[in-house]
Amino acid sequence: MVKFKYYTNSQKIAFAVSKIFIDQVKAKPNTVFILATGSSPLLTYQELVKDYQSNHTDWSHVTTFNLDEYVDLNPRFSDQSYRCFMDQNLFNVVNIKLNHTHFPTPNTVNGQYEQLIANANGVDIALLGVGVNGHIAFNEPRSPLDSITRIVNLTPSTRQANARFFNNNVGAVPKQAITCGLQTILNARRIILIATGHAKKLALTKLMHTKIYDPHWPITALHSHTDVTIYTDQIIK
Repeated sequence: MVKFKYYTNSQKIAFAVSKIFIDQVKAKPNTVFILATGSSPLLTYQELVKDYQSNHTDWSHVTTFNLDEYVDLNPRFSDQSYRCFMDQNLFNVVNIKLNHTHFPTPNTVNGQYEQLIANANGVDIALLGVGVNGHIAFNEPRSPLDSITRIVNLTPSTRQANARFFNNNVGAVPKQAITCGLQTILNARRIILIATGHAKKLALTKLMHTKIYDPHWPITALHSHTDVTIYTDQIIK
C-alpha cells in the first residue's frame, strides 16, 4: 500500500524522515537500511548528523546497503562517487562502522549483493528518491519488476540531470551504473521515498493513478509492496 504524506517544505520532510530513522535505530540497534544518495535525502542526513552530535544516537551496530554506484568514474570526479557522498554526509560523522556500509560493485552482481543483504537478515527500511523519468535507484524505464542488482546503462535524461555534479559537462557523467534491482528494493520490510520539487510531480502523479506496474515508470513498482510512504511537498490529484 502506498501512502502520501504532504509537507510544506523539504526541511519539514527531512525532520520527519530523520525521526523515523532515529527511532528505528534506538528500537533496533542492529537495523539494516538501504540508503539513497543525491539531493533528495541530503537534508535528512544532515538531521541525522545533528541528532548524533546532540544526542549521540548509537549507529555502531547499524548496517547499510547503498542503492547504487557509478561505473568507470573519471578519477577527476572521484568526489562524485556515491561512497564519497555517503562518507562526507553521514558515515564519517556518526559512529557507524565503515565495514558495515556496503555499495554495489561489479563483483556483487548476479545475486551476490542480495546474498549480502540476506546474510544481514534483510532490510528494515529502504530510503529512496525518484528521478524525473520515474526511475528509482538507477532502475530506468523498462526495468523488469523482478530485477536484481546489475549494471545498467543510464538514459540521456538521467545523465543530463546529473551533469550539474560534473561541472555541467554531460560527457563527464558515467554512462553506466550498478544499481539495486526493483525486486531487491521491494524485499525491504518498509519503504520511504522522498520527492520534493515540481520536477518530480509527474512521476508522483503516475504513481498515484497507476495501480499496477508500468515499466515506463519504474516508480509504479512500489504498488507491489505493502508498506510504502511517500514524503513530498507536491499536492497530487
